[in-house]
Amino acid sequence: MPDTILSPQRIATEAFTDAAAAVDRLTEIYERNVSFLRAAFEAYVRGEPLAGRVRAAYPFVRITTGTHARLDSRLSYGFVSGPGIYETSVTRPDLFRGYFTEQIGLLVQNHGVPVEIGESDEPIPVHFAYRRDINIAASVATRDRPLRDLFDTPDLATIDDAIVNGTLPAGPRQPLAMFRAARVDYSLHRLYHYTGTDPEHFQNFVIFTNYQFYIDAFARMCRERMAAGDPAADAFVEPGNVITAKAGFDTPGPAPERMPQMPAFHLVQQATRGITMINIGTGPSNARNITDHVAVLRPHAWLMLGHCAGLRNTQKLGDYVLAHGYVREDHVLDEELPLWVPVPALAEMQVALEQAVGEVTGLSGFELKRVMRTGTVASVDNRNWELGDHVATIRRLSQSRAIALDMESAAVAANGFRFRVPYGTLLCVSDKPLHGEIKLAGMAGDFYRHRVGQHLEIGLRALEKLKSQERERLHSRKLRSFAEVAFQ
Repeated sequence: MPDTILSPQRIATEAFTDAAAAVDRLTEIYERNVSFLRAAFEAYVRGEPLAGRVRAAYPFVRITTGTHARLDSRLSYGFVSGPGIYETSVTRPDLFRGYFTEQIGLLVQNHGVPVEIGESDEPIPVHFAYRRDINIAASVATRDRPLRDLFDTPDLATIDDAIVNGTLPAGPRQPLAMFRAARVDYSLHRLYHYTGTDPEHFQNFVIFTNYQFYIDAFARMCRERMAAGDPAADAFVEPGNVITAKAGFDTPGPAPERMPQMPAFHLVQQATRGITMINIGTGPSNARNITDHVAVLRPHAWLMLGHCAGLRNTQKLGDYVLAHGYVREDHVLDEELPLWVPVPALAEMQVALEQAVGEVTGLSGFELKRVMRTGTVASVDNRNWELGDHVATIRRLSQSRAIALDMESAAVAANGFRFRVPYGTLLCVSDKPLHGEIKLAGMAGDFYRHRVGQHLEIGLRALEKLKSQERERLHSRKLRSFAEVAFQ
């Protein structure tokens, strides 16, 4: 005989035309349901008997329309593609309050119909009822009945990217957002694991780098800005959630004993308009991994700043490479984004980066070509590619017209394309292995001292230019598919 299902009393679905009130209801449902799960789980850990299986569901947002009409064809998000029922489960309305309020407000404005808020059929895994990972194994080691007999646990059959990849089977209700709630929760937990900082600190403009030198320069700059009482930034957050801030902010906890795998640092501003910088380390797998998780935060732009091998004899160490195309030989996204899919340059990102290079170097027009080339970047999965078959390697690189080679940029850009996050790449030539200039310790040290600060300044200035643009312009329609979800 099946177990009794123990659930909180269901909150009735209700229609809203006020976005703030709709998010208040999402919060009410979510907080009540995760509190229910925590109470039951903690009773289970104490050895108290449970009368049945414990279950609580995520809240949902739903909109129903009967027309193909919409108000503004220039928009890339904020509307549904045609008549039908569109729905998504959601999580952490405390974290996403501003985002949900904006997205729901756009739906009501663009379609002139209310949204419905209620409880979905998607159960909340007990692990995700907690903001941080809890030691489930230790907590339940002495229990007679397995955890999965009594609580819902993460189900990898449903925590997927089918919506993003366009592989979700058609059903009576169409998706409203890129990710369902459990997929978001999964990544929120992974973000802390990899970066050492809570998702609350992540900002909407992100820089990925493959060298700690850039992080050191960023941290130094951020601490100086905090000490000077920077009027735009509120705080600087480091791994371990160590906060350096202006007067009135707390600094919880000491620095971690060891750095996480991909440490993140955040220059925090109001409305998450600051900058997050992450050292993703070496390799396309890392690049794919972290962008898979950062994407659930729906950032407004991400940028790759790193080093590369220059492939042209006319390049010098320290020259910049602005990627306008990618040769994807890293293979980490071949199944989700086939190689026949182009990953185009985005005009808004390209213009901001080129202008920033000109402003920081003091060069313009034809003179800018002395320090920067625009062209194709090849990304590979073999760090020692130069030890292979030189004839075949040079032929392939020449046929692609590549001007630089690295390991991470194509994965960062391809996942930006896949997740509809505006992306860009500005690299700095640190070696020229095809021309006898192999990266060695002494040469690298001198190069880093002279270029890292300038390169970082260029990236930060480019992001400031992107911040000043209208949101609708930055989130270009070229990143959206035929029948796109409504949420940004």
